[in-house]
This record gives sequence, C-alpha cells and structure tokens, in this order.
Amino acid sequence: MDSLAVATFWISSILILPIWSLMWFMPKHELTKKFVGDIRWSIFPLLIPYTILALPNAVDVLSTFLTQMPTPELVVDLFEDDEVIALAWLHMLAFDVFVGRYVWLRMLAADRPMYVSTPILILCTMMAPLGFLLGLLATWNQRDLGDMKFNTHVETPSES
Repeated sequence: MDSLAVATFWISSILILPIWSLMWFMPKHELTKKFVGDIRWSIFPLLIPYTILALPNAVDVLSTFLTQMPTPELVVDLFEDDEVIALAWLHMLAFDVFVGRYVWLRMLAADRPMYVSTPILILCTMMAPLGFLLGLLATWNQRDLGDMKFNTHVETPSES
C-alpha cells in the first residue's frame, strides 16, 4: 500500500477517536457540545485526508461508475487498488461519524442516559446503519424530535 493511503488511513482513524470518545463517555459535557455539536469540528478531521486521497482518484472512480452499471464484480475490481480501499475506509468513517452525530443529537434531545446512548453510539461506530436503527428506536416515542433540525452547531447555555 502506498504511503499516501497508509498516512490518510492512520491519520483519520486516530483523529476521529476523540470525537467518538466524547459522544460515548461525555455525551452531555460542554466540551462534547462544543466539538461534536459543531459539525465542522466533528467531520473536518476526515474531510481533509479524504480530499487529499480522493482528488487523484476521482477521475477513475467517477468514470467507472458513470460509464458502467455498478455490479459486485465492478466494485471488487475497483477495490483492487489500495488507494481506493483507503478512500472507501475514509468514506465509511465519515458516514459513521455523520450518523453517530445525528443519533447523539437525538439522544440529547430525548435526554437518554449514558447506559442507553453509549452502546448505541458504539454500534454506530462499527455498523452505522444498525446503530442508526437502534438510535431511532430508542428515541421513537419523543414527539418533539420530529421538528429537530440537523444543526451545524449545538448551543451551549452560555450562548443562549
């Protein structure tokens, strides 16, 4: 695997750990609201390495999917390239954080305790669609969440 793919893999995997740790272990803390509540801080550590790796591979990936119907064989062929594998990993990390952040916001709005939110958010880290489903189920009966906006920033009491 080339050094760019390895570097983006490790940098992103390490930079995202504090965001997850804040959501898991300090979901209602002001520090969590500051960094995870502001989508720029929560997703930015992934966007830079993703962009660095995506730009040199964009033409190949886009031309592959724009000229052919995606098939399992086509995807497997595309994933023979180490940089595309690393790019897919970064894509999954960004998706997991995006989904996890949404679930975290729902848990905050529904005032769910850590023993409910933490296992669901850990599942979001590993398998975002299943974590998302459980997060929705855990907050399902909250009527006021229907109007919840996917804010770019969570207000802290000092900002109110």
